Amino acid sequence: MSQKIAGKGFLALAVSAALGLSSVVQAEILIGVAGPHTGPSAAIGEQYWRGASQAAADINAAGGINGEPIKLVKGDDACEPKQAVAVANRLVDQDKVAGVIGHFCSSSTIPASAVYDEAAVLMITPGSTNPVVTDRRLNVVFRMCGRDDQQGQVAADFIVDTLKGARVAIIHDKDTYGQGIANAAKAQLNKRGVTEVLYEGLTRGEKDFNALVTKLRGANVDVVYFGGLHPEAGPLLRQMREQGLSAHFVSGDGVVTDELVTTAGGPQYVKGAYMTFGADPRKIADGQAVVEKLRAGGYEPEGYTLYAYASLQTMAAAFNGVGSSDAEEASAWLKSHSVPTVMGSKAWDRKGDLKVSDYVLYQWDDQGKYHQLP
Repeated sequence: MSQKIAGKGFLALAVSAALGLSSVVQAEILIGVAGPHTGPSAAIGEQYWRGASQAAADINAAGGINGEPIKLVKGDDACEPKQAVAVANRLVDQDKVAGVIGHFCSSSTIPASAVYDEAAVLMITPGSTNPVVTDRRLNVVFRMCGRDDQQGQVAADFIVDTLKGARVAIIHDKDTYGQGIANAAKAQLNKRGVTEVLYEGLTRGEKDFNALVTKLRGANVDVVYFGGLHPEAGPLLRQMREQGLSAHFVSGDGVVTDELVTTAGGPQYVKGAYMTFGADPRKIADGQAVVEKLRAGGYEPEGYTLYAYASLQTMAAAFNGVGSSDAEEASAWLKSHSVPTVMGSKAWDRKGDLKVSDYVLYQWDDQGKYHQLP
């Protein structure tokens, strides 16, 4: 009897050991992808998810992070700050993520990043541009994009030097991102000697801007600068054109999605509109293989798709560089190393900002497509 028990005990130990080995082999590195996966800005969330998913597949094929595969966890904040904090807490406490790619709206990223900093979870945002994101010098917070004080300056100089704007209206959506970038453009315009003839906010979620357009017409504006996102930019553009206001329309990276055409009601309304964004990552040689892979899968990697891909590339490089998923060590590594990405080589300063920003102007055509200006 004792021999049988011993045999059973040996078998149990063997099974336990096998299961333990299996768990080691199947261990995964969980990475959150946080942003507006639902709601009016879900098109941006889709860009994030597509880019991060392709990056995870490619990194896993090359050995993963320190030999373990990446598994992505979706965190939907719908660009709502309170929801973003709830998502951040869930990713940290429940999902136990090693890092987060996100968020998008700066008003969501700022409070969520405080959660990640407290928990020592590495965060890289592909698209949050408000200076406050990094000016707080949270040690584990980085971004793959530029800042509004850089982007706003580029837009303002374009309005003065190229469009010769004299009667400029500045409109924003009262959100952290929208008002922040509008104020950055305003500051540079004022520095260049142009005082806005109208400065006004609208409310996110509204669709009827006819009263505002009437004000714009009454002020005889020749340029409208809009700080905000595509769900409001589209209807504003359409109603401007329907009322016969032919003023130039300039906006920022919050409208970099084909969904702008949908929200405007057709390409005839977005034709001629301008926006600032980084140099088209789809044209960078380092990313051509990934671009073709995404296109072969039926997806055009517009907007922030490659930014999300590069963000996960960067996170993996940092964790592999330090041999662990320790956020503090990875942060120190990133601040002293450059990383080759699908968007070229990237390097960060002590705040977590890119050392080099590359904002340029784009213009929409009559087919509903946007093109980088020469």
